[in-house]
Amino acid sequence: MSSSENFEPQLYAKREPVFPRRVKGSFRTLKWWLMALMLGIYYITPWIRWDRGPDLSDQAVLVDLANRRFFFFMVEIWPHEFYFVAGLLIMAGIGLFLFTSALGRVWCGYACPQTVWTDLYILVERWVEGDRNARLRLYRQPWGFEKIRKYGTKWLLWLLIGLATGGAWVFYFTDAPTLLRDLVTFNAHPVAYGTIAFLTATTFLFGGFFREQVCIYGCPWPRIQAAMMDEDTITISYREWRGEPRGKQRKGEAEDAHGDCIDCMACVNVCPMGIDIRDGQQLACITCGLCIDACNDVMDRIGKPRELIGYMALTDETRERAGNPPKSIWKHVFRPRTIVYTTLWAGIGLGLLVALFLRTDIDMSISPIRNPTYVTLSNGSIRNTYDIRLRNMNENARQFYVTVADNPSITLTMEGVQGQLVTVGPDEQLIQRVYLTASAGTPAAAAATTPVRLWVSVSGETDRIYGETVFNGSGQR
Repeated sequence: MSSSENFEPQLYAKREPVFPRRVKGSFRTLKWWLMALMLGIYYITPWIRWDRGPDLSDQAVLVDLANRRFFFFMVEIWPHEFYFVAGLLIMAGIGLFLFTSALGRVWCGYACPQTVWTDLYILVERWVEGDRNARLRLYRQPWGFEKIRKYGTKWLLWLLIGLATGGAWVFYFTDAPTLLRDLVTFNAHPVAYGTIAFLTATTFLFGGFFREQVCIYGCPWPRIQAAMMDEDTITISYREWRGEPRGKQRKGEAEDAHGDCIDCMACVNVCPMGIDIRDGQQLACITCGLCIDACNDVMDRIGKPRELIGYMALTDETRERAGNPPKSIWKHVFRPRTIVYTTLWAGIGLGLLVALFLRTDIDMSISPIRNPTYVTLSNGSIRNTYDIRLRNMNENARQFYVTVADNPSITLTMEGVQGQLVTVGPDEQLIQRVYLTASAGTPAAAAATTPVRLWVSVSGETDRIYGETVFNGSGQR
């Protein structure tokens, strides 16, 4: 029996560290700009101020878990309006489907937090240790003063970036200046310190050490994206009909002895995933475009046409092999699949906008007290008890006027309140105990159940809302 027949395939291979080489080009420039934009938004947003009156934090973007509210500049989302958050999450999912269907893993290559922070960590690594060859030499050399100094400096900078990342995250959940002061003076809640420590560690490990392994082994999206893509999806491909056979042109060889690819490995050396795009589409490819920049630079130097590696669709491959020009990018982008995604995305967004502009800044909910369902008073009247939750989504305290609609036989009284006016503080909610009473002999008192509508209006304003409930009678007609 031969040795090959005894070979057992390995399910796990030890990781070989990837040291991507520095590259210049349009895609690398685009990634720099997007990285700066997204990191700037992430780190700066908690410090943007927005006047919300004397009783609320003046933070433009705030997830207030204690009071179960979300603030985004002039928009305030209360717990009963969670459908806004759900709608935004659905839009984000459909948007991801749309971009993947049109341009492949463009999210992974340009906007995914793992990609952004890995790019930042590689930038620090290159600044401390040098470019690819210098980093490789340092990695292979034995431990000594130089290696300890450079690795220690790099890891320290990585930790500081991780600390800033974790710190910025917790600032979204409480007033940033106040929390920063409490953190520095060690008066912050232990949860804040624990969250910062956890995010610092994960950022340090994911961006510094795990890198491409997070994308290959930890992220489910590479395995899902195939369902979003088809033959018209634009993604990065190697034009092997133009590049093969690989090799440098040698003296005395025929002009067409080799393709345009000179097998310089530039595309491999710049890839942050450590793959060879010339082997075809791969699960690990995040379509970041750096291989395109590297290959175009080589093609310029050897006097060959650009785009040996480039963005293209499978349908373009067939056309280009036959010598025909590729289809217009708009024909790839606008096709039934992407039009459906765009329509769904826009429809949900429009619905959320309409709901946002039509909503009032008052709200109510009614909870009947069922134990007992009703009480018979000494004069024979029937009384039901309810808890009404009144929400004042305004920066000023206001008086709410509560009435019963279209049923003169039922009277309304409120516990601890004279009359039917109750004051609710600014950006607060109040649970008010309410009693509905039907006089003896009236239809509401005699019937088993009677539909009731309660109206709530604001004193001195035109806005009003209503809630519907049921009045329970004796059932003895």
